[in-house]
Amino acid sequence: MSEIVFPEGFVWGSATAAYQIEGAAKEGGRGPSIWDTYSHTPGRTLNGDTGDVAADHYHRWADDLEQLTALGLGAYRFSIAWPRVQPGGSGPVNQAGVDFYSRLVDRLLELGIRPVATLYHWDLPQELEDAGGWPARDTAARFADYAEKIVGALGDRVHTWTTFNEPWCSSYLGYASGVHAPGRTEPAAALAAVHHLNLAHGLAGRVIRELAPAAQLSVTLNLHVIRPASDSAADADAARRIDALANRAFLGPMLDGAYPADLLADTAGVTDWSFVRDGDEQTAAVPLDVLGVNYYSTTLVRAWDGVSPKSDADGHGRSAHSAWVGSEQVEFLPQPGPYTAMGWNIEPAGLTELLLRLHREHPDLPMMITENGAAFDDVVSPDGAIHDDRRIDYLRRHIAATHDAMAAGADVRGYFVWSLLDNFEWAYGYDRRFGIIHVDYQTQQRTWKDSAHWYRTLTTTNHLP
Repeated sequence: MSEIVFPEGFVWGSATAAYQIEGAAKEGGRGPSIWDTYSHTPGRTLNGDTGDVAADHYHRWADDLEQLTALGLGAYRFSIAWPRVQPGGSGPVNQAGVDFYSRLVDRLLELGIRPVATLYHWDLPQELEDAGGWPARDTAARFADYAEKIVGALGDRVHTWTTFNEPWCSSYLGYASGVHAPGRTEPAAALAAVHHLNLAHGLAGRVIRELAPAAQLSVTLNLHVIRPASDSAADADAARRIDALANRAFLGPMLDGAYPADLLADTAGVTDWSFVRDGDEQTAAVPLDVLGVNYYSTTLVRAWDGVSPKSDADGHGRSAHSAWVGSEQVEFLPQPGPYTAMGWNIEPAGLTELLLRLHREHPDLPMMITENGAAFDDVVSPDGAIHDDRRIDYLRRHIAATHDAMAAGADVRGYFVWSLLDNFEWAYGYDRRFGIIHVDYQTQQRTWKDSAHWYRTLTTTNHLP
């Protein structure tokens, strides 16, 4: 293999999310979020784990930021907990919460690290869920108000403002399959949530453009790489149908200002989409400076024959209710290994494929890999080291795949490894470890895994080790 070198100015970063690392769930004036409620509901998370303490980042943030410097990172992608800065989702700000993020941003700037702030990484204030949640149009208006308050407070100190992380998960996993908070299983509500997330993105994006004109505007999508199981017309149509739900339901309004006609037709039996009002789709299409792309694995589908046992290996958690609204005739097939501890197949070529598709469809839109990484069953050796060779191999191959896409013309500006720290992995609790830094949850001690040392070599040289 020839040496892989990334261009000067390519941004190396790492990413986290507030509920997964902060802890301090009832400190500093923070209100409850849907994930507090969900994780405290028996049977919802593995081992009954909650984010009450997590990685205790709320108290250890200053030391954690020093890790970023030691890793040689140029950017840090973090999320702001809406219930920490506006506990009920409306009304005045909680100054203690705003001050926490203000100190975080100021310290990042002192360290020479770009702050990349995500406004929403799944922690909706519980009061807003009680009033209807994302299926309710008013939640989009509340989100724009929250954006106005926090962007006004942090101003142009934030380099990149990201409206949402993975609205696909918030809508379909939260309101259709119920494997994420708030745990509802209402297909029509899930599609209403899709729309109000798109609308909220556009409303908040316009607020950001007005209040922080020097900042970059972004959104992060977990776009699916969907492959049909055969060349048959039925399997091709299954892939088209899932692509509409997974990808074009967001890319359409956000980038093109319209929902794809086939999505509306496919789901007509679930909803009439009357929650979409004149002008909403154009509002959603606020111009972006960069598109955030999260990638972990691929998806294999085929048309179900309606008779044989139906496979539902979509990688998104077990539920009696499907996340794939209106697609009961599609089945999701297991894929060849190897796999991560999440059961996800490892397929770096899928990342190249995804980036080149986006480049083809939107050639003038720069991209960032805002999440990529792997959970493995990490073991602390007797000498205290964590030899995570499989994670290093995963990262090396996916970063090489990113370079392949760039060599073919894709405008990719940076890469953020998921994640900086081991953390609360949503419904999987503390059982799955994604971090390049190990966290001992009893002592909160941080220890670099071998992958962190490997990543530092890359970030400081631009040469893929």
